Amino acid sequence: MIRIFSIGRGYLRNLGAGAFVVLAMCASAVSQEGAKPAAQDSKPQDTKAQESKTLDAKAPRKPAYTLTVKTRPIVNLSLKADKARLADLTAEISKRLRVPVFLGAGMDKQLVSVEFSQLTLEPAMQLLAPEVYIDYEIIAGSGTQPKPIGIFFYDNNQAEPPVNAVVPGNSQSLLIEGDTEEGMEPRNDEEKKKLEEQPLRIVFANNFLSVTAKHQPLPLVLLKIGDELGIPVDIKYQSTEIVDMVINKLPVEDAIRSLSPNISLYMRANLQHLERRALRLVLVEPVKTTQQGL
Repeated sequence: MIRIFSIGRGYLRNLGAGAFVVLAMCASAVSQEGAKPAAQDSKPQDTKAQESKTLDAKAPRKPAYTLTVKTRPIVNLSLKADKARLADLTAEISKRLRVPVFLGAGMDKQLVSVEFSQLTLEPAMQLLAPEVYIDYEIIAGSGTQPKPIGIFFYDNNQAEPPVNAVVPGNSQSLLIEGDTEEGMEPRNDEEKKKLEEQPLRIVFANNFLSVTAKHQPLPLVLLKIGDELGIPVDIKYQSTEIVDMVINKLPVEDAIRSLSPNISLYMRANLQHLERRALRLVLVEPVKTTQQGL
């Protein structure tokens, strides 16, 4: 059986409007789907930018200085610093050299920009602060270079560090004499001859030390030297050594080395003023050596 349905014009008009709405909705959906890849493409770029910033934040900062320290055959340093904090730099120097380093008031905030290569200790330290002091221990019988025991970085016009800042010992031996005319210039040839014939004569002038000792005990010689230099002398060992020699105008360090191997001399170098002065003399017990095979 065949049925024929009759559709009015009004229904077709309604159908046409509905079809138009459906087509419009489809077109809109297609347009949105086409736009999605563009939005998806932008997300990886944002992620990459964020990852790059994170890596930059985690990346270690370039150090403000590069320091190389060699201790053999002699101490020498190489440094390249660009606005490095003096406190950080000196802490590293102290660690490498195993020597205490002290900063004057306000020096911990100082910034250093300098570059040098393979300089020995004193020229290298002189480039780091306006005033630099180095205290040394010199063991007369060791035959080695003076050993630094303290480095001081100070600003201009700051008072010099205390003489006992790193030099050990507070004890002091005293010399008591009764000749009140000692130290006076001879007035005539007879007095001059008498002075020259004295068994012990110490003269310190223009940073040079002269010693004339005729069969004199070493402790007495050291006490007289200390009195002439104006420094404390510590006799830790009752030595029986006898000094019979003439030392004519030698630097203090060289003169002391000539007297006995059992002496420790402490000295301070003022690098900016190119001055060196004795701080303390110590007479120590000889180092005991053991013979092999006993």
